[in-house]
Amino acid sequence: MSQYMLSVIVDPSVYDISTEDMQAQEQYGATGRLNDELKAEGSWVFAGGLANVDLATTVDNTGADIVVTDGPYLETKECLGGFWVIEAPDLDAVLKIAARASKACEQKIEIRPFDGA
Repeated sequence: MSQYMLSVIVDPSVYDISTEDMQAQEQYGATGRLNDELKAEGSWVFAGGLANVDLATTVDNTGADIVVTDGPYLETKECLGGFWVIEAPDLDAVLKIAARASKACEQKIEIRPFDGA
């Protein structure tokens, strides 16, 4: 079994939606059910949602000095909102899981294998 990261790609405006919002409640419920299914299937490794991109800090120690900057590394229209790390036998199996994940959280999902997968 290889490991893959399923990245949830979101518009940063999703962080403006209250957790009390009915649609948000439905997404959290659907995502929680998917997590339970992945655990039962043996595909689950780890998952997590990320805080607002405004809370990001970037550290760059590639030059002569360490540079710490508030905010994300890149200014983009979309950002990483959360992720799953899963195990699956092949890309076809991952595609099926990613389709379920996209449906549950109502967001786009990017699939990337870990090096050596």
